[in-house]
Amino acid sequence: MAMIVRAYKDNHGEAPKELFIHGKTNFEAKEWFGFASAVPQSTKLVGIQIRDNADVKAFRYGANAVLRGTAVVTSETSGYLWTRGYIPRLRTYPGREVPNPLTVEIRRGSANIEQVMRDVMSLTKLNFNGAEFCDGLPVTLRFADLVGEILTAGPITPHAPLPFKFYI
Repeated sequence: MAMIVRAYKDNHGEAPKELFIHGKTNFEAKEWFGFASAVPQSTKLVGIQIRDNADVKAFRYGANAVLRGTAVVTSETSGYLWTRGYIPRLRTYPGREVPNPLTVEIRRGSANIEQVMRDVMSLTKLNFNGAEFCDGLPVTLRFADLVGEILTAGPITPHAPLPFKFYI
């Protein structure tokens, strides 16, 4: 976290005003304390939990699935976001099953849930590292999953792992 803030300062001359952390699980108190201790007091830190949710379905009249980008805000800190669904520009839904939403929850800090959902939606369009189209996960979580898969596939050894650049 300190490296991220330092790199931002090097590029922009000041610390970031806001810093959002995306995760699939809740942020434990000790974990959050570690994040917060590496961020200057002037930076607003927000923890967002993003999970697939197969329990909620949306019905849409007509022959097409729910629109990609549909959002339902359920409280000031949570809502459902369909990052998969019918795409009017393509005149199709590129999936095989009824699209499931993501559950987006602000778990730590405070932010506008509608803006958070717009940001998450935007991050589903940014994956320049793969050929997937509308896979539904924001690049922040997709990339973390891929790095984790690589790190857990190797043998467990007593020496330190190679620097990150060797895994790309």
